[in-house]
Amino acid sequence: MKFFPETALSQLEFDKVKALLVEHSKTEYAKSKSQDLRIHTRKEFIELELQQSHEYKLLIEHSMYFPNDYVLNLAKELRLLGISGAMLTGEQFMQIRKLAESISNIFRWFDADRKLAYPALVKVIGDTYYEKVIMELIDDVLENGEVKDNASEDLARIRSSLYRRRTELRRLFDKIVQKLSKAGYTADIDEAFLNGRRVVAIVAEQKRQVKGILHGESDTRRTSYIEPEETIELNNEIFGLENEERREVHRILQQLTARLAMYAPLLKTWHQVLGEYDFINAKAKLALDMNGNFPMLQDKAHVQLIQAYHPLLYLYHQKSKKPTIPVDVMLDEKRRILVISGPNAGGKTVTMKTVGLSQLMIQSGLLVPAHPNSVFGIFKQIMIHIGDTQSIEFELSTYSSHLLHMKHFIENANGKTLFFIDELGSGSDPNLGGAFAEVIMEELGHKHAMGIVTTHYLNLKVMANKTPGIINGAMAFDEKTLMPLYKLTVGKPGSSYTFSIAERIGLDKRLIERARNLVDEDHFRLDKLLNRAEQDQREIEKKEKELAKLIKENEKLHKEMQQVINKERHDQQVEILKHQNRITEDRIAFLKDMERKLKQLVFDWKKAEAQDDKKELIKQMHALLFKQHQKQVTEKVRKKLNSKYDEVGGEVQIGDKVLMKKNHQVGEVKELRGKKAVVQLGLMPITVSVDDLVVVTEKETEE
Repeated sequence: MKFFPETALSQLEFDKVKALLVEHSKTEYAKSKSQDLRIHTRKEFIELELQQSHEYKLLIEHSMYFPNDYVLNLAKELRLLGISGAMLTGEQFMQIRKLAESISNIFRWFDADRKLAYPALVKVIGDTYYEKVIMELIDDVLENGEVKDNASEDLARIRSSLYRRRTELRRLFDKIVQKLSKAGYTADIDEAFLNGRRVVAIVAEQKRQVKGILHGESDTRRTSYIEPEETIELNNEIFGLENEERREVHRILQQLTARLAMYAPLLKTWHQVLGEYDFINAKAKLALDMNGNFPMLQDKAHVQLIQAYHPLLYLYHQKSKKPTIPVDVMLDEKRRILVISGPNAGGKTVTMKTVGLSQLMIQSGLLVPAHPNSVFGIFKQIMIHIGDTQSIEFELSTYSSHLLHMKHFIENANGKTLFFIDELGSGSDPNLGGAFAEVIMEELGHKHAMGIVTTHYLNLKVMANKTPGIINGAMAFDEKTLMPLYKLTVGKPGSSYTFSIAERIGLDKRLIERARNLVDEDHFRLDKLLNRAEQDQREIEKKEKELAKLIKENEKLHKEMQQVINKERHDQQVEILKHQNRITEDRIAFLKDMERKLKQLVFDWKKAEAQDDKKELIKQMHALLFKQHQKQVTEKVRKKLNSKYDEVGGEVQIGDKVLMKKNHQVGEVKELRGKKAVVQLGLMPITVSVDDLVVVTEKETEE
């Protein structure tokens, strides 16, 4: 990616983001890569790095272990492996073993399921393989960094001899020390080692009483260190064996280094793999700090930030527990240039830097603090003009330097350029500077560049309102409290609130009024109109929020009511089931009673001997079975009649519909004969007692 000027990245504070990334890095590889963070322009590279950061972030969020425990900086050791005749120490071999162990754990970690779940992370090891021979070669020779006794036959023989000679020396030395101690020759410390030799600590006045070699004296010269003559030959032999052991260990380590040299390229790749995972880990931790997300990516010039925060401002406010106001910005083919106006210290520059820094982070593979539905395009060139660009070195005024920058913008901008200009046209006469600003903005639009411009110039606000591809944006300001709200509203220009801010700081009202009188009436009227429009917009937004709140509450009440209705319906169904269960229980009880009675009848039948007794039992059984059946039939008929007729009661009259209590039939009274009545049942008249009749009427049926 190209930048203009050279300080563009630092002006957008990208260097501070890199410094935070370095802090999260452990290995030298990751720190170096963070410091020299590459900004890509190819979609596949950007997407892969963003996906890797996102997948590692998920691992951390779900507290999942990933096996990159060791912090290994083995550049020196791996260089030595490639040099003929070089030798690594036991400790250096242990570091290489840790490298092999880490790679082994990573390959095992990526089982079939995790390869599917984390496809971007597994790509880091996609071009390498695990070689178990490396650990086997080291384990055959070393244990905890020390060469094993059985690493070679010669070393086993030497160490065996050393063990015997040292044991022999220790026994002999103990006898000598005991003897000299009884004689009162030894100092407080009986023995010591000097120059690799075992010596006795003798009181200086008695040193001539002990035969042997004087190896030295204490600082106070009160103690002399003497090697007794009886141990000289053994010490010499041990000294020789120790030299022989060192030479053999050196030879073994040199041989192991030569064997591993053939795997040097593979080990370097492994080293890079661990460094790469550390780098991805650092990116994921930075994303967690600033609530970074993985947005969508398009391979064209496009900016669509949704609820985006300035990354550094977000971190700063987190520490001080202050809220950060998010911003929504949209730049596409129809809206290429956004002109932001509004009061000073209202957030215009911060908004511009939020877009610029977020774009740099995305193209570097860093997750950004914005809604995941945000859409980022890819740019190949970023141009920036922020702040005072006066050049003392070239004796250029602020405006001259400003124009030089604009000249570069116009000459080099294209459809893949993202530019940011703070206070376009400032530093000159407002009318002349404003005219040049219009021309510059128009030319950048013709070049199909995308960007953000901040301004106080009225003519640029008017131009943005009527020129295709250029749109206005305003930073909100609360006129009641006279405080900026740091919120961007796209689609209309903003007032500079010059006089309102002057009133806020307590400037003399008389001076403010004089200044108002000096301002062109049309200019003042338009600024006042913008001011009023912005406040009206804020009132509308406030009412919309209140309306949305009421709608939400209404939906909540509706949901609660629906829950109550559902509960009531459920309770009714439960009651119906309970009623049905009660009917079922009654039938079961009836059947059980029938079964008990039948069993008793069968039992009595078996016991009965006389024929008359059996006949009586048959009658009882007949009555039990058939009368009960008749009772059930009668009950059904009664229920059916109850569903069609209502009982009226009263005296029976000719023409009444009546229900006969005994057989549950309905007929019409045709004649009365005292206490008897003639009832027409279909085609047949029958005579029944008036006391057995009930007057009824047909129920009304719903249509």
